[in-house]
Amino acid sequence: MIIKNKKDSFNVDHYKTTLKHLRGLILKRVKNDGALFEFKKEVYVALHTFFVLRKIDIVYLDKNKVVTKIRKNILPFTLYIPYTKCNYILELKNSKNIKLKDKLKFKE
Repeated sequence: MIIKNKKDSFNVDHYKTTLKHLRGLILKRVKNDGALFEFKKEVYVALHTFFVLRKIDIVYLDKNKVVTKIRKNILPFTLYIPYTKCNYILELKNSKNIKLKDKLKFKE
């Protein structure tokens, strides 16, 4: 799947199921830019980077694909509780120029 903002494009794996959400990037050598987690409704999601092999950026999106929160350079073996609801989460090697309130476009 391709995710775009005004300046950048990201090639990501798309995870829709609970099993895929649980596995995420754990113990994976990511060959593309990262992963997109999609949820059926707005949820609070606590994340961890236990056994994720590199630091990552986490981008939270609402149902309209608008960025509501960004956290950069989260180190492996970290627990992160954002206290924000989301419909999508992007875990990226580098979120580059993504900013709060950016509207992202998704393309299969």
